[in-house]
Amino acid sequence: MLKGILKVLGLDPNDRALSRYRRVVETVNALEGQVSAMSDQELEGTAVEFRRRLSEGETLDQLLPEMFARVREVSRRKLGLRHFDVQLMGGMALHEGKIAEMKTGEGKTLVATLSVALNALEGKGVHVITVNDYLARRDAEWMGPVYRGLGLTVGVIEPFMSQEDRFAAYRADITYGTNSEFGFDYLRDNMALSKASQVQRGHWYCLVDEVDSILIDEARTPLIISGPSEDSVEPYRIADSCARALRKGEDFEVDEKERNVALTERGIARCEEILKVPNLFSDYGMSELAHKVIQALKAHHLFQRDVHYVVKDGEIVIVDEFTGRLMFGRRYSDGLHQAIEAKERVQIGKESQTLATITLQNYFRMYRKLSGMTGTAATEAEEFKEIYGMDVVVIPTHRPMIRVDHPDVIFRTQREKYNAVADFVEERHRAGQPVLVGTASIENSERVSKLLKARKIPHHVLNAKFHDKEAAIVAQAGRFGAVTVATNMAGRGTDILLGGNPKFLALEEAAAKGIDPDQSPEEYRVILDRFTVQCEEERKKVLDAGGLCILGTERHESRRIDNQLRGRAGRQGDPGESRFFISLEDDLLRLFGSERIQGLMSKLGMEEGESVEHSFLTKAIENAQRKVEQMHFDIRKQLLAYDNVMNQQREAVYKERQEILTDQNLTDRAWSILEDTVASVFDSHLTSGDDGGFDRERCAIRLRAIFGPGLDEPLRADLGLEPQEARDRVLEMVRQAFIAKVSELGEENARELFRFLLLNVLDSHWKEHLLAMDELRRGIGLRAIGQKDPLVEYQFESFNLFKEMLDRVREGFSELALRVRVVQERRPVRVEEGRGPLFIGGSGGEEERPMAPARRGVKVGRNDPCPCGSGRKYKHCCGKGE
Repeated sequence: MLKGILKVLGLDPNDRALSRYRRVVETVNALEGQVSAMSDQELEGTAVEFRRRLSEGETLDQLLPEMFARVREVSRRKLGLRHFDVQLMGGMALHEGKIAEMKTGEGKTLVATLSVALNALEGKGVHVITVNDYLARRDAEWMGPVYRGLGLTVGVIEPFMSQEDRFAAYRADITYGTNSEFGFDYLRDNMALSKASQVQRGHWYCLVDEVDSILIDEARTPLIISGPSEDSVEPYRIADSCARALRKGEDFEVDEKERNVALTERGIARCEEILKVPNLFSDYGMSELAHKVIQALKAHHLFQRDVHYVVKDGEIVIVDEFTGRLMFGRRYSDGLHQAIEAKERVQIGKESQTLATITLQNYFRMYRKLSGMTGTAATEAEEFKEIYGMDVVVIPTHRPMIRVDHPDVIFRTQREKYNAVADFVEERHRAGQPVLVGTASIENSERVSKLLKARKIPHHVLNAKFHDKEAAIVAQAGRFGAVTVATNMAGRGTDILLGGNPKFLALEEAAAKGIDPDQSPEEYRVILDRFTVQCEEERKKVLDAGGLCILGTERHESRRIDNQLRGRAGRQGDPGESRFFISLEDDLLRLFGSERIQGLMSKLGMEEGESVEHSFLTKAIENAQRKVEQMHFDIRKQLLAYDNVMNQQREAVYKERQEILTDQNLTDRAWSILEDTVASVFDSHLTSGDDGGFDRERCAIRLRAIFGPGLDEPLRADLGLEPQEARDRVLEMVRQAFIAKVSELGEENARELFRFLLLNVLDSHWKEHLLAMDELRRGIGLRAIGQKDPLVEYQFESFNLFKEMLDRVREGFSELALRVRVVQERRPVRVEEGRGPLFIGGSGGEEERPMAPARRGVKVGRNDPCPCGSGRKYKHCCGKGE
């Protein structure tokens, strides 16, 4: 209501933004004659010319009209595509760091060139994020001629690239890639042991395609680089066998709405009987096994094969519930992935230990300017504003939207619904109208496929199992009589052209005949021309049949996903229609539907196969969706609140790490750490003991543990030195030892060795800190029982953990700094280009002798210091391979 009043008064923010953009569009259009008279060489000099003007004080906003006019002219010459006025408006919204909501088929890929080219003039690197590698490669190749025609360079980040190619791609003015590639590169850069190993060069301007999918749907799963822990996987098999023996309803209860499992008293007793472990759920020592049993129950009763995951080549691959895409490389955390592997009887991977992690929210918030585009953002406008500080601007369509959206058709059971879906598809197929059937899962897409096969209706099935073919299949979904069954999000980024896509058809035939379009352009042109004529003829037939028909087989928890499916029809003023078939057994209505819907349906006394269709029911379902969306938003906000605590620590550690990598006076930094360590040791013993508030003996023991024997000499009781005098003497002794060590190593060797030690100690303790934070996060919710806010408690506890970690880093470096030496020994710690091997010695003595091997007669714990004196853990030194 408020929005309607603002609109009437002319105060609607969206209308005011569009009005402002229209005035700039007039300026751009006025420059068209002048720009069209420029030669290709003059246009190629745009980047050099405009960068000079920027250096002389002009701003990007001042250059915008001229740059947009030039981008449009180059696009017209190179691609045969001229930006519409509404596309120019979309480009302005993107330049301002906003989200441009533009309907499917409005040419968002072309719109991106405007703001990307403008912001690339600053020379700091523009990142363009796409939903998959295919689109990153396609968009970079497709739009590349436009950028190069303006004197700009383009790169693409792809999986399995060499370090050199990846480095070069980031040095281009514009870099395309997926969110995970950019995010993982950031994490890997902050694990690098040298500046030369880092590939990224900062986070300046980022444009996100399908921004809702990436910043909301995929942002629920953090990016994690992990390594296997040393724990055995056998307990997962034991827990799985126990879970299989328990009975639902008697031994445990399942809450699908909250996605949780709870054992009953009978179930607890049954677990203890099966596992032959008394007090399984009350003995702290058994808590890990008890946790694995719960995870096994979740794997069996809350996670379905071909819905939540697929088994591919003997591995469990997660299916994103919003996008329907396979999430290769992602694993469920907290032992759940191992529980599913045990359930499916595939090889169980060791539970991983986090080495580096970041949420997508916090990664993308690092950019100085962030923008995005999608066909559906308005429903999530509040979240975009609150989390990312981005406003949504709805850009009008180039041509009026004439698609007809019918009310939902509701059935009693899923069986009746799917039979009706098949009947409806058969009817439209006979009339020649193309139909795109949207499903919520792989399982349902295959269920629809079986029904269509029974009716002998030819069709294509597109789900996460056929991810590689999605663009080619979706591109032809608009052909006369075509029937395509797809998970809701499949093929986003590919336009469905009525009558078919001649380019895809031509490439397919050329490949079948062994014709390379680049090597034999004339032969390829003949094929393309033939299919262009054929598709144009088919287009007329499809228009007569009513355009593309969208049939949704289930309402998603998010209205936005439903709108994305609907948006596949009605592009660029094409006719089309959409309709959803749903049942009372669908998860949305079963778990979240109001009692009014259930009550109304029961009162109607529907017969087998009967359905109800009314706008009231459609609105009631949308209200249920709003409730679920709000619930998910609250969960994401809560998760982000916790991750923000972690993010502050991550930023501090990564900043320190970057300074270590680039610090040319590292010996000064090393001395500063040793100085702080001595001060910390003395300060920590000033408040205890009876000797004037200073415990000499404990202080001496701690100094010996860190710096070795001898440096605690000033603390001898018979010397009678005051604490401050003793501190000054110890500090001077440490300083002399440090100077001697630097002299012994040589200035350059000392600097690089100290750098290496600092990075390794910091990385090692940061990894342990991440593990401690995971454990803290897992149990902090229990603080609510004691009437304490878990978030406040988490902030307090995590601060203490972080402070302790920094202390351990400082002392860990101090333990090694004065003992490091260069020796000739076969096991290098690190080999640097142009330098000899660097090693860590043990005693700090002047004699260069190889480390003594660990004695086999003594049993050494894997996490104990290695007896050889290297200062490393036994498992990472002489105990390797045991």
